Amino acid sequence: MTFQGGFRAGAGSRGGTSVGRVIETTAPPIGMWRRTAPLACGAACAAAAMYVASHDPVGAGNHYPTCVFHELTGLWCPGCGLTRGTYALLHGDLPAAVSLNVFTPLVLGVILLTWVAWVRRAWGRPPRPIAHVLPRWWSPALIATVLAYGVVRNLPGFHALAP
Repeated sequence: MTFQGGFRAGAGSRGGTSVGRVIETTAPPIGMWRRTAPLACGAACAAAAMYVASHDPVGAGNHYPTCVFHELTGLWCPGCGLTRGTYALLHGDLPAAVSLNVFTPLVLGVILLTWVAWVRRAWGRPPRPIAHVLPRWWSPALIATVLAYGVVRNLPGFHALAP
């Protein structure tokens, strides 16, 4: 595939020459990028998962960033514990993953399902219609649940929800 654009060298330059020149470039087909992007993203996520699985987030000398919300307020945000929960889940310890953050399996499952839908769409297959399965109130209810979880895990008596 070639692109031919009219480019006049010198147009608008100080010399004021009007010598016309056509620049021809070869661009990869759009379909190749559409198919490569989800595979590259999947490879990056797999590499990140391998890094998390091989480096304990609570171990000495870890290079994971701390939660800015927790550093500023001393409170646990709804996402606190997701990295440690992912580490536990990658090591096959579901109870530990859920005790660190109850949304760990849900978040990782949604990431995986979204990636699968992206791959299906990129390769010309329609994604599974999840929108027809879930009622309209599901999305706002999920947001409210995550926010409520962030509040409740900081209340006295609910320390079991803290990571």
